[in-house]
Amino acid sequence: MITDGHNHTKHFSVDAGQTIDELINEAKSKGFNRIGITEHYEIDYVDDGLNWMFDLEEYNRTFEEWRAKAGDFELLKGIEFGYQTHVAEEIDKVAASIPLDVVLMSVHLFRGKDFYVDRDCYKMPAKELHSEYINIMAEMCEKCNNFDVVAHYDYINRYADNKNDFITYEETPKEIDRLFEVMISKDKALEINTKSIQKHKDGGFTRWLPDSAILNRYRDMGGKLITLGSDSHFPGTFAVCFTEAVEYLKSLGFKETVYYKDHKPFFESL
Repeated sequence: MITDGHNHTKHFSVDAGQTIDELINEAKSKGFNRIGITEHYEIDYVDDGLNWMFDLEEYNRTFEEWRAKAGDFELLKGIEFGYQTHVAEEIDKVAASIPLDVVLMSVHLFRGKDFYVDRDCYKMPAKELHSEYINIMAEMCEKCNNFDVVAHYDYINRYADNKNDFITYEETPKEIDRLFEVMISKDKALEINTKSIQKHKDGGFTRWLPDSAILNRYRDMGGKLITLGSDSHFPGTFAVCFTEAVEYLKSLGFKETVYYKDHKPFFESL
């Protein structure tokens, strides 16, 4: 069973609505024996009235309690940072402050705004928006070091108004190459985020699987580390579209994915 390495709980992620018990029970019911918990940690987030940071020592203590209660079911302790240029150094410091299995890096803001709420960015031409967004992700990888996975590179598409908008290699080749070059040089993994797949599929987008040319380019440039994550926040969303993602990767010639334990990649056959 492929590991789902990207999940959130209401205990530490302010936008999540599931308990650790609900998440574990759903994972068990679907035949999983290992999951990654990657709670949100956003430094200097836009002022939306929510606290996107949590007490790291409390998380460390609580996680050990979760592990003891879970028994043979394996929990991987992780965190998901939201990148902004001015917090890169602090992210690296926080990531090294407690023991973790996996660190995800994400870009949740565009020009300082949360595009889940503020829709102005979608008034831009898609090519311009996608180019700038991928360049931010590349900068994130250049400036930060203490992480393992680049999460949902296509997140900007998830809430697009135009159902034809989709990040493709043909549209942004230089930006994608810049991102992959630094990722591969630092041995960072590329996440296939299956929540994005579900959102595109359910939202009536004209296409919903990641651009095959992007994934092929990653492999051609020497990329070998691919993770799967459902980005689950609520009951009923764990491992969504995993079957579709696995079959798609296999159709493109990929043989394995990875999960992280103590920041070391462990390979799983597709």
